Amino acid sequence: MIRLDTLTCHDQMKGVEMSQYFDIGDETLWNPSNGVSRMFQRQVGVFEAELELPSGIGPMVNDECQISPDTFEIFVSALLAQHRKTHHTIRHALCEGFTATVLVLAERAGIKVDWTRHGAAPEAPLDEVQVSTVAGVSAPAEGTTWSAGLRARTQELGRRMPR
Repeated sequence: MIRLDTLTCHDQMKGVEMSQYFDIGDETLWNPSNGVSRMFQRQVGVFEAELELPSGIGPMVNDECQISPDTFEIFVSALLAQHRKTHHTIRHALCEGFTATVLVLAERAGIKVDWTRHGAAPEAPLDEVQVSTVAGVSAPAEGTTWSAGLRARTQELGRRMPR
């Protein structure tokens, strides 16, 4: 039996904010649900603190968040460089989803991501290298690039992130 009050739920939701907008000027880059938006914004704060850089992602005002392209470009580059110079499996697991999401936004904003620059051997020693009692020091598998998995994840998320 279908309850009548379930059928009217959609009408009751009219006027209730159901999503947020991440924009550069008048162009919407992403339109996630409220819950996803809140989680993403909290992660932005975490990564701003980790990188000691502003992200360029402004505060949510009503249901809109403006992104400053110049500041965001610097943040994206630093985020990608950080991802490149670590081989810590757990750190990668914790960072990959956020990094891929940011890369989708950067691509939609027309920010050129220089994978080759970040793909070259790091000039500085690697940070956050994981040492395991089972495998020893972790390193990328022979014949694989550090960016292959991140690029695939970015492409997958880009197909699932509504505008």
